[in-house]
Amino acid sequence: MKNIFFTTCFLLLCLSGCDSFTEVELPNSQLTSDAVFEDKATADAAMADIYTKIRDNGLLTGNSWGISNQLGLYGDELDFYGNPLDGSLAFYNNALLASSTEVADMWNNSYNQIYAANAVIEGVAKSASLAQADKDRLTGEVLFVRALVHFYLLQCFGDIPYVTTTDYNVNRSVSRQPESIVYGLLMADLEQAVSFLPEDYNGANRVRPNKWAATALLSRVYLYEGLWAEASNAASAVLNQTGLYGVETDLDRTFVIASKSTIWQLMANSAGGNTYEAQTFIFFSGPPTVSALTPNLMAAFEPGDQRKAHWTKEVTGENGEAFYHAYKYKEDSSTGSSKEYSVVLRIGELYLIRAEARAQQGELIDAKEDLDIIRSAAGLSPTTAVTQTDILNAILAERRVELFTEYGHRFFDLKRADKLDAVLPLTKPGWDSSDRLFPIPATEILRNRNLAPQNAGY
Repeated sequence: MKNIFFTTCFLLLCLSGCDSFTEVELPNSQLTSDAVFEDKATADAAMADIYTKIRDNGLLTGNSWGISNQLGLYGDELDFYGNPLDGSLAFYNNALLASSTEVADMWNNSYNQIYAANAVIEGVAKSASLAQADKDRLTGEVLFVRALVHFYLLQCFGDIPYVTTTDYNVNRSVSRQPESIVYGLLMADLEQAVSFLPEDYNGANRVRPNKWAATALLSRVYLYEGLWAEASNAASAVLNQTGLYGVETDLDRTFVIASKSTIWQLMANSAGGNTYEAQTFIFFSGPPTVSALTPNLMAAFEPGDQRKAHWTKEVTGENGEAFYHAYKYKEDSSTGSSKEYSVVLRIGELYLIRAEARAQQGELIDAKEDLDIIRSAAGLSPTTAVTQTDILNAILAERRVELFTEYGHRFFDLKRADKLDAVLPLTKPGWDSSDRLFPIPATEILRNRNLAPQNAGY
């Protein structure tokens, strides 16, 4: 799968492949023409293929090349024990190069997913046969996906192109847009998605986003932009859906398929399959062959925190040394029927979003109440933080032990709190301030000079 900006594949649904950047994989069911959008079943299959792409490749995959692992190594969540020739070592050492094939794959696979989303948007808009309710739902889903992938590209690369078309003549010379502009486009897409998507899920197991999934992501975007009232209100809109969502007091149920805390998840790659995350993080002997949770992270759990007992697991090495791996996902192989899917959005984050947004507005009692809901589920007593600064620091600390090894939350939290340079040099001797962003792949700048200048430090 290669570059999605610079050579045309014309339309995802019109050609079976291409030779360069837009070599976009087609749905397995050979949905290769606009006729796919004249039927609900085939249109849904085209949409499902995008979720497959997200699960298997790019920034959000749970395998070792996704950001749950790579940003864990890049930040302070994971130590690397793998082969020194493994490309993950460059992430661990904060030594990425603009020529890195791993970074180029992240970029290219992500824009491939965006291209596919735009093809569905255009196909649905032209359809004369789909019912309006189906057109609205599918449009909402792809707007959600387009915003989701752009959001993670923005966090990793900074200024990026926000691509909204399959038109080759536009995409071949697209320019990077400032972060402030990209945030505005993210919010516009998500606000539209909220208006299009139904409140109920389309199908079982919460694998197709609904209105509340789009609202949850929108609340995060508002938070990152410092729109505190909007972030709080959006989070409340989701948290108020008590018939759908709630915090699991049994922590071992948080990541099972039927968890009430799940807002949106990616289904397994086969019947009886489970998650890439479990395969990536679980090991059975020490020292591990890939990565392990850092002592720094393990020390962040307060005494009695049940997340340490239920979401991490100790493995004793040959010399008696203790190693720990993430154990949120417990099934690292196939089972009779799938037990776990990859959870992208869940209710715990929404309580912490609202807690932070409330604290930023001076609503300290309400902020503490939200924070303590998460602490209580983990078996902890209420926070002792009192001042606004102390409460915000307590929320940041809580996010660390609640959201570890989930899609780069820890690294992004340190970045938006402007604490990367204060925290990471304590455990990352190779850290430099310019490492806050990945390099733009050098091959992409060569193909399109509008992607210059390169990010600082590369």
